[in-house]
Amino acid sequence: MSQLPNQPTEGPVPTSADVARLAGVSRATVSYVLNDVATVRISEPTRRRVREAAAELGYVPHAAARSLRAGHTRMVVLPTVNFPADPLHQRFFHELETGLRRLDYTVVQYGSTGLDADDAPRAWAELRPVAVIAPGTIALTPQGISVLRRAGAKAVITLGPRPVDGAHALLMDQRTVGNVAVGHLLARGRRRIGVVMPEEGGLGLFAEPRLTGARQAAQSHGAVIEPLPLRYEEESADRLAARWRTLGLDAVFAYNDAYAMLLMRALQDAGIEVPRETAVIGVDNLMLGRLLRPRLSSVRLETAAAQPLADLVHRLVRRPGGAPEYHNLLRATVVHRESS
Repeated sequence: MSQLPNQPTEGPVPTSADVARLAGVSRATVSYVLNDVATVRISEPTRRRVREAAAELGYVPHAAARSLRAGHTRMVVLPTVNFPADPLHQRFFHELETGLRRLDYTVVQYGSTGLDADDAPRAWAELRPVAVIAPGTIALTPQGISVLRRAGAKAVITLGPRPVDGAHALLMDQRTVGNVAVGHLLARGRRRIGVVMPEEGGLGLFAEPRLTGARQAAQSHGAVIEPLPLRYEEESADRLAARWRTLGLDAVFAYNDAYAMLLMRALQDAGIEVPRETAVIGVDNLMLGRLLRPRLSSVRLETAAAQPLADLVHRLVRRPGGAPEYHNLLRATVVHRESS
C-alpha cells in the first residue's frame, strides 16, 4: 500500500485574540477594524497596526461567524442569467467587481438560469448577502424584495431597462440606443428603415426598447420602421437578403454589430450595395466592424454614472431604508463610418 508523503504540520489557526496581543489592542478593536465598523472612531495608526498584525499572523476573519453577528455577510450577489455578453456589460461588471473588492466586499456571481421570480430571491437570500444586483431578465416582485431584506440585504438593486417598485435601479434605457441610431439614419436622408430583431431567446428585453426608441425617432419625420426578425445564422441572413428589394427599405439598424455584419455580408452577396442602396448601422462599436469594407457605422455605448458604481453600492448599503434611487447609466453616441 502506498503512503502519502509526510505533510508539514501547520500551527494552530490564529485567532482575533492573537491579533489583539500582537497589535497591543483589545479584541473589540480588532473586530471593529477588520469588519470596517464606521460607527467607532479608531485612529489610522491603530487601524494600520491591526491590519499589519493580522497579515503577519495570517489571520482571516471567520465569514460565517461574522455573518451571524451582523445578520449578513460582506457579500454582494451578482446573479447571472441570459445577460448579453456585449462590451458595455463586460466593462460594467469588471468595474463594479474591482471597485467592490477594493471596498472589502466579496463578490459572488450566482448562476440563476432556471430560477423564476419567486425562487431566485429565496436562493440568493440563503447566502445572506448585504446587497444584490439583479438583472432585469429576472422580474423581481415586491415579495421577492421583501424576502431579501428580511434575510439581511441592505440594498436590493436592479440592472436593466426598467425600474422595479421597491428596489434601487441602475437603468440602461435601451430606447436611447434606437433613438440615436435611427436619428443618424434620418439625418442621412433615409426614410424606410428596417430594425433587426434577434430571434434568440433572452435578447427581447433589450431589443424591444430599442425598437420603441427607433419608432419614436421616426415618428416626427414620417419615416417607416419595419421590424426584421433574424436569427444569428448565415441561412437566416441569406433568406432576408434574398427578399430585400421587395421590402423597399433604404436603411437598416441592427441589434448590434454582430448582427449588422452578418446581414451586411448577406446583402452584399445578394448584390445590394451598401450604403448606396441600403445604409447599415450597428451597436457596440466593435473593432471588427472597422475592418470591414465599407467600414461599419455603429452606436458606442458607455456608462455615465455620477460616481464609481462600487461607491454607489457602498453608499446604499451603509444607508438602508431610504427611498429607492434611480440612476440612468447609459450614454449612446453614433460613430459614423462608410456603411451609412
